[in-house]
Amino acid sequence: METPHRVEPCQLDTIPGPLADLVAELVAKATRMAGLLHPATATSLAKLLRLANCYYSNLIEGHVTRPRDIERALAEDLDTDRRRRDLQREARAHVRVQREIDERFARGELGEPASVEMIQWIHREFYRDAPASMLTVERTRGASFRMEPGALRSRKEHDNAVGRHQPPLSEFVVRFMAHFERRFALSGMGTAARIVAIPIAHHRLNYIHPFPDGNGRASRLMSHAMALQAGIGAHGLWSVSRGLARGLPGRPSYQDMMDHADAPRAGAVDGRGSLSLRALVEFAGWFCEVMLDQVAFMSSMLEIDGLQERIVKHVQGDLGMGKAEAAIARDVALRGEVARGEAARITGLSERAARDALGRLQGAGLLASATPKGPVSLRVSTTAAEALFPRLF
Repeated sequence: METPHRVEPCQLDTIPGPLADLVAELVAKATRMAGLLHPATATSLAKLLRLANCYYSNLIEGHVTRPRDIERALAEDLDTDRRRRDLQREARAHVRVQREIDERFARGELGEPASVEMIQWIHREFYRDAPASMLTVERTRGASFRMEPGALRSRKEHDNAVGRHQPPLSEFVVRFMAHFERRFALSGMGTAARIVAIPIAHHRLNYIHPFPDGNGRASRLMSHAMALQAGIGAHGLWSVSRGLARGLPGRPSYQDMMDHADAPRAGAVDGRGSLSLRALVEFAGWFCEVMLDQVAFMSSMLEIDGLQERIVKHVQGDLGMGKAEAAIARDVALRGEVARGEAARITGLSERAARDALGRLQGAGLLASATPKGPVSLRVSTTAAEALFPRLF
């Protein structure tokens, strides 16, 4: 059993019709979503979605870190309580790694998201600045050891059951991961195969369990990178972890579906691998539905008419400002960036009054610019997110 064949099937020879339809709809909606906003606005909102991805990834692990505490951590404002401070550090690390993934993709330097090198980099960077308490792995009967960030399991003490699942022994992990990298290289796949590979790789990486701890986090960041590389990432404007944490109404949970995909092959009509092909198809379908649900949710939030309406309501209601400030914020959301000198034209006010209105929006943190005299663009804090993107967190 300790051969890479244990994780097969890793691909679907034929994508069943219902799954193919899901994939086609996902591609169409993600493509449309990517064009809903001006690139400058999309870049700003992608920062907010990193916080959402982090928040829900933590939630899956049973760690509740409020969005505002994540935002504080990014500003180096850490809690005095050690436990909450460690959770903030954990959250800050997730956002930092995802930001680097996004920037690598934007530069065309992402490479293969499911390569051993990439997965080890994700794990190493996530735990780079972790305190000893986060690196200490507890085992049964009081045994514990210090985990090395980015290092694959290699010693007997690293081996441990995960629920009912017994991952491959440490001495075989390198071999399993080499097989994993070959099977999930996106460069040799078509569009549909790349998308179906996201859920399969997600499960199989957790099945191999290559690290003593942190495998779930690594797999979710890898899935984010795979979605970008597969062409459905939509500039990072939707969160795979949000979908996995929330699941689908009336359907089994993420944990239940992961457990279901562990099922062994059930006879000659259930594929040719060691694991069940039928269960894998069902898991892939569920995962693609989750991704589609998240793309649909964020698409509804990003429709420009609705977004502008919520911005006006937020500026005039929550922030207590006037029509001039609302008009500026509304215009910035539509156009992505607005030169400071245009505030007077937008509002019909004198240059000085328009400049004051612009200053109030910047003071509230809703608008910002890269330089003191540069064009302004939208900024959405976790506080504003409650009004502009209800139900995101």
